[in-house]
Amino acid sequence: MSLTFATAGPSAIPCHVIASGDLDDWLAGQDSAVQIWVRNTGFTGALGSICLVPGPDGAIAMALAGYGTEEMRSRGRFHLAAAAAALPEGTYTLAGLPEDRAEEEALGWLLAGYAFDRYRAQPGASARLIAPEGVDADRLEVIAAAEALIRDLINTPASDMGPDALEGACRDLAEGHGAQISVITGAALLQKNFPMIHAVGRSAAEEPRLVDMRWGKAGPKLTLVGKGVCFDSGGLNLKPDTSMGLMKKDMGGAATVLGLAHMIMSLNLPVQLRVLIPAVENAISAGAMRPSDILTARNGLTVEVNNTDAEGRLVLADALSFGAEDAPDLMISMATLTGAARVAVGPDIAPYFADDTALVTALEEAALRVADPVWRLPFHAPYEAMIEPGIADLDNAPKGGFAGCITAALFLRRFTDGTRYAHFDVYGWNPTAAPARPKGGVGMAARALLEAFPKALGL
Repeated sequence: MSLTFATAGPSAIPCHVIASGDLDDWLAGQDSAVQIWVRNTGFTGALGSICLVPGPDGAIAMALAGYGTEEMRSRGRFHLAAAAAALPEGTYTLAGLPEDRAEEEALGWLLAGYAFDRYRAQPGASARLIAPEGVDADRLEVIAAAEALIRDLINTPASDMGPDALEGACRDLAEGHGAQISVITGAALLQKNFPMIHAVGRSAAEEPRLVDMRWGKAGPKLTLVGKGVCFDSGGLNLKPDTSMGLMKKDMGGAATVLGLAHMIMSLNLPVQLRVLIPAVENAISAGAMRPSDILTARNGLTVEVNNTDAEGRLVLADALSFGAEDAPDLMISMATLTGAARVAVGPDIAPYFADDTALVTALEEAALRVADPVWRLPFHAPYEAMIEPGIADLDNAPKGGFAGCITAALFLRRFTDGTRYAHFDVYGWNPTAAPARPKGGVGMAARALLEAFPKALGL
């Protein structure tokens, strides 16, 4: 698959972007042969439709891509990716695309070339695009490569993406960018005071670990923490089969953080980047943690384990405590954490929690610019009592079922020691194929964060 732009050449085919209602005006400027051909094909400019117009020699002289109505475009994004998937192999240029949609559509065209082909041949779109004028082609290629990395990591099943392999992916990324990396594994987690990471992962075939990657020598300190639960059986609170089927994606937070880190390092953002990934499998064995066990976290807080299936917040808690000790200017956690977040906003939006006004403003503006939707949910202080069980400082799974994503976020915030902080409860999975977004693993909020960092960090 190719996730890069084509180079200009004389054989490039012009692809005219035509909205519904604009076809008559466009046809008025064409010769009669083109007018007759297009009319006879029934092309109307409907969103996602294409029309191939032959030249005198029978070869494709031009293509038309329907851009629909503004109302229909508002229901999705990356609309020209549908045309890219439908067009035959070749190199194309775009004409008639609104300037304010050029970056979004060019990126969507690149992403249409993605296919997860590790286990069988699956070609992506073969139509190559010459980058539209005014678009930062290099930046978009970096973003597309990062999105492909996120998707590949999430799509790979736990048989090939356990803690060992996730560590390997981190090492590959670090090596590719000259970053430093260290890993604490197995019993050493207890020796170095990461008890909750160890408790969650100690029953699995592959040892639990904490990956710590650093890059950059100057600028604001930015720490990214990603949940790396490579498979979540639920532990002794075993998930039913309907809930366990997609749990290879429970490391989607780690995958998204790695993709975002690839963007930051490739684009040479002037930050001191740190990436922390607790990589574990939540499995079952004689050594598995039990409901009602009480763990003492890295920062000294005690946590009652009222549900072993609420393990993600446990591993993140130790990692967040560790990250906060370095006093970063901004710390962000990303995790496939709660079903409650999906109930709240569905699979297409990344809900997040943040109290910092500058970060929120920058992120909301950035998300709209780059078509990477996010939605702010509250750190609602009155719910703090819901995560305080009485027998211990904190409860990892409050009873009652109310506000599950909020109580999880409040739980995590207890381990940030006042650090400027935002938490993203991502889904990491696209359940229905859409233009540029096939069914399967998908990045969420990484592009919005990349766009927001310069303003949020004062770069």
